[in-house]
Amino acid sequence: MALILSIDTATTTGSVSLARDGKVLQTLVNEKQQDHAATMVVFVQQLLETQQLLAADIDAIAVSAGPGSYTGLRVGVATAKGLCYAWNKPLLGISTLQMMTQGAKDAIHDDSVWYCPMIDARRQEVFTAVYDSALVPVIEPQAMILEASSFDSLLAQHKIVFFGDGSAKWQQLLPVNSNAVFVPHVMSAAHMAPLAEQLFNKKSFADLAYFSPFYLKPFFFPQKP
Repeated sequence: MALILSIDTATTTGSVSLARDGKVLQTLVNEKQQDHAATMVVFVQQLLETQQLLAADIDAIAVSAGPGSYTGLRVGVATAKGLCYAWNKPLLGISTLQMMTQGAKDAIHDDSVWYCPMIDARRQEVFTAVYDSALVPVIEPQAMILEASSFDSLLAQHKIVFFGDGSAKWQQLLPVNSNAVFVPHVMSAAHMAPLAEQLFNKKSFADLAYFSPFYLKPFFFPQKP
């Protein structure tokens, strides 16, 4: 039973959400990635004021820990850690792919399918995983270069829901397959609420001193001409 503040800046859409006992109270969204660093703390202040709460009322802070945008993840994690230090609160690190899957599962309400979140990682590459309806990984999070046959073995045995900003290029590659379902998806820190509540109840807190984003692959520095 906790009041948890969640922050997500893993992709182009950034958001801050407040939830009590795993139920969302309010969420604020910023759709301009270049503004994430400036808006997240402002959103936190707005949420506290609107809900008539103080920092002391917050029990923990959750953050989407990656994979995702290198810069975006750094912004979100730095903001969350800064608030944890300032307010003396525990930190909860949530997989961005698992957070996305929680959101898709809540929207679809179908426990018979598997879920495949995809985050665009440029060119034909995506950050992805496959989860069952209990959010247990069927395929662990990874950076995958997409090919037409990438999910053949899984699609032969199970219906899979694909979603996220990387799923469009996969849909273009995939031959027609009745077991592949594509659905729209909006990133939101609100989808962390039940996951963060579970971690809080288990007291599964991140180490503030050593916690860092889960990038999945090294950052690419373009060479100067």
